[in-house]
This record gives sequence, structure tokens and C-alpha cells, in this order.
Amino acid sequence: MSEVVMQSGQIMVGAHKGIYVIKLVGDVRLNLCASFDDFIDSMFTHEDFTDVVFDLHGTQGVDSTTLGLMAKIAIRALERGCQKPLALSADAGIRHLLDAMGFDALIEVSDERRDYGAETRPLQCTAPDECAAREKVLEAHRVLMSMNQHNADTFRDLVHTLERGCTPVAKPSTRMH
Repeated sequence: MSEVVMQSGQIMVGAHKGIYVIKLVGDVRLNLCASFDDFIDSMFTHEDFTDVVFDLHGTQGVDSTTLGLMAKIAIRALERGCQKPLALSADAGIRHLLDAMGFDALIEVSDERRDYGAETRPLQCTAPDECAAREKVLEAHRVLMSMNQHNADTFRDLVHTLERGCTPVAKPSTRMH
């Protein structure tokens, strides 16, 4: 029996003529990568933004937080009046995952390989503090829950747990008595 070795994940990003390419490589787990969410916010501030493409040809695995951020991108693009983002993947498992999560309502999926002329560069990930990481994971899962009832049922307990997990610490009063 051969053992499958998952390549550590990496996110590559680039843009060409208003088309933003997000390439997920290896086993992408984003619960500690606040940089991707920052990139998403920055991407939508560019006036030349016209479309987004997810290149998943090199993706071996993707966690639910990553899926939630992909959904966030698709929703924001559609709200901006863009066409559905495109996800490129020939992997049956990745395509099944997208279908099972209800992404057909948000993105088009193709097994084609396309060159968009975008030079991609690795996104430098920074590990946020525990509370900030939890907030990013929570937001991503809320987006997934908003997509359909199946996702709402699947992630409800996780979201409730995360909501209870990080409460701001009350600062002591500096008032003099």
C-alpha cells in the first residue's frame, strides 16, 4: 500500500488586467493565515478588479476555513456585479467537495488549464494571535453557513463553540477612588 504524502500548503496570488488569480498549492489550511483575509480586502479596493480565478490544479486538500474565504471572495465579487468566479480543477475530490458545499451557486468550475498572464507570488502568511485567528475562522464558517442549510447544520456546533471561546479581557479601571 502506498502512502499519500500531503504537501504543505501555499497560496500564490497575482493579477493581470484586472483578473486576480489565487492559486492554492498542496494541502491548504488557513486557520493561522490572516494574510489571505488581508489580501482579499486589498484585492477589492483595486479599481481595476474585474474577475477572480481560483487555480486549484495543484491543490491536494483544502480546509473549511479556506473554503469559507473562497466563498467570501465569490460573494463579494458577485455583489460588485462581476460574473461568477472561476475555479480550475481536474481533481474529482476537490470538485466533489465544492459541489457538496454548494459552491455551484457562487462559482463556475472547469477542469481546463488556463494561463491568465498573471505572475503569481507566494502570499506571506503571518500567524495572528489566538483570538484574531479564531475570529477569522469564525467569519469564514459563518459565510459557509449562509450558503445553504446543509452547511448551516454542518458548522453550527463549531461556530457556537468558537463564539464562546474568545471573550475580550476586561481592562482594570484606572479611575482613582
